[in-house]
Amino acid sequence: MPTHKLDPTKWVDKYSDYLFNYAIVRVNDREVANDLISETFLAGLNSKDNFEGRAAERTWLISILKRKIIDYYRKINSQKGQAEVRINYSDTENEGDWLEEQVADSFDRTAEDELENHELGMAILECLDQINEKHAAIFKMKTIDNADTEAVCKQFNISPSNLWVIIHRARTALAACLEKNWF
Repeated sequence: MPTHKLDPTKWVDKYSDYLFNYAIVRVNDREVANDLISETFLAGLNSKDNFEGRAAERTWLISILKRKIIDYYRKINSQKGQAEVRINYSDTENEGDWLEEQVADSFDRTAEDELENHELGMAILECLDQINEKHAAIFKMKTIDNADTEAVCKQFNISPSNLWVIIHRARTALAACLEKNWF
């Protein structure tokens, strides 16, 4: 059985893009994804003495990242419902405490929110027309249409790892386009 070795000095260069693609699909927030990757590298450094060499370095880092993503969602879910507002009130008829839990209501959207979402959607579609045609088609099929990875790979005759590289490039191009044209 081959024994794999760790080389933390090359992790950022070798694995940051791959880890970012893995994380961004799962958390859908660039800042959170970058934070999770940083935490993954730090955890890897702290536990490198426990690495037994049975898995490849990238596989080992992905397993750490998976746990970081799970911890991230556990933390978010444990905080739901904990935010609250207490108001002491006194009027002519009543006196006492009033407690209101502050939980986001997904149905509480204003006309301004709807307009902004529509404008963003239109901006994304315009930017998709401006990036590499193949990248845009793959991005639409995988991300917008939620097609299965295997189906996308088969249709475009690409490997799964190539798919994620293309998705990353499309996202990067879209982000640059949106930053330039929408924000």
